[in-house]
Amino acid sequence: MSYTLTACNDIAEIGQEAWDACANPASSHYLPEQVQFDPFISYSFLHAIEKSRSAVAETGWAPYHLLLEDDVGKAAGVVPMYLKSHSQGEYVFDYSWADAFERAGGKYYPKLQIAVPFTPATGRRLLVSDSAGAESIQEYLLGGVTQVAEKVGVSSVHITYAEKAQWEKMGSLGFLQRTHQQFHWQNQQFSSFDDFLAALSSKKRKNIKRERKAALAGGVEIERLTGSNIKEHHWDAFYRFYVDTGGRKWGTPYLTREFFSLIGETMADNILLIMCHREGRYVAGAINFIGGECLFGRNWGCIEDHPFLHFEVCYYQAIEFAIEKGLNRVEAGAQGQHKLARGYLPTHTYSAHWIVNASFREAISHFLDQENRYIDEEIEYLDEHSPFRRSSPS
Repeated sequence: MSYTLTACNDIAEIGQEAWDACANPASSHYLPEQVQFDPFISYSFLHAIEKSRSAVAETGWAPYHLLLEDDVGKAAGVVPMYLKSHSQGEYVFDYSWADAFERAGGKYYPKLQIAVPFTPATGRRLLVSDSAGAESIQEYLLGGVTQVAEKVGVSSVHITYAEKAQWEKMGSLGFLQRTHQQFHWQNQQFSSFDDFLAALSSKKRKNIKRERKAALAGGVEIERLTGSNIKEHHWDAFYRFYVDTGGRKWGTPYLTREFFSLIGETMADNILLIMCHREGRYVAGAINFIGGECLFGRNWGCIEDHPFLHFEVCYYQAIEFAIEKGLNRVEAGAQGQHKLARGYLPTHTYSAHWIVNASFREAISHFLDQENRYIDEEIEYLDEHSPFRRSSPS
């Protein structure tokens, strides 16, 4: 069978049916553990990012998605890819690489980024439709990516927060492999939040109980919203929180107000919005996305400061929801060793990199050898300080 590879500057050129047939197929003949629904690679999420003008050329995220079609015009694979003029909104930092390359006389930007914009959540990046030839199609897509890089004239290709099996394939085909660390909560078949607490050491259990009580001591009440219960006034309030937090952390918030309305229209059933109100007004909130086996915590914000409220809303409420819904884990975003004491354990995340310049590629390879060893050692050290009782599996 022959294939045609096309680069598209708008995900709408590919269309929802073709995209989702590759991104979230109902069943698959390859790696069954990969076919759990992933909200972030869905057409609805990525289209909302583009349509809302959050990820477009003007913001430094020019869509450059790849579409692989078979000889009858059916989508065999797609890749969420962007032509980037900076390194913001990625959560995998390569600023030092850019600086070194440009000090040596090179031009680091633009580069190609295969990722979900502004979203440090692990997932598939080579999206293949239900096909017995899926493994070879993934290889075809990776080959196409490097060809596009050379044709466009970029310095590099970066595939971030890749699913591990695909990351290993990328390494086997010559991509440089990089590891990172996040903190994820794993559901050990807990029947309730109290069951989870019982698995912790006595000190950690008491601290969490104290924090949960203190978080609501100022008269704060919490409500969980999903589906049709999420209204525009909820998005108005949440966007105020998001802008406040984003303005302090990044300078300019990445997502526009329209983005939240769009996902509210198209994927509300995959959203858990946790809102806090006090004395008749909303004062804080967090947005989560519901996957097939995972709850993904994304953004938090507040307009009032209440001790431990962030922990309650972003960590403990997420754990409770995951237990109630039988989800396997909670991914609570990037970084944060403070999550360890709240039951979130260190875990590897993965990225892969194609560096066009041979000398620069060799230098990056040596750097990654050292960095990856450091990540392994740090995770091993943190594992030794798990909050779980030693007699309990962790």
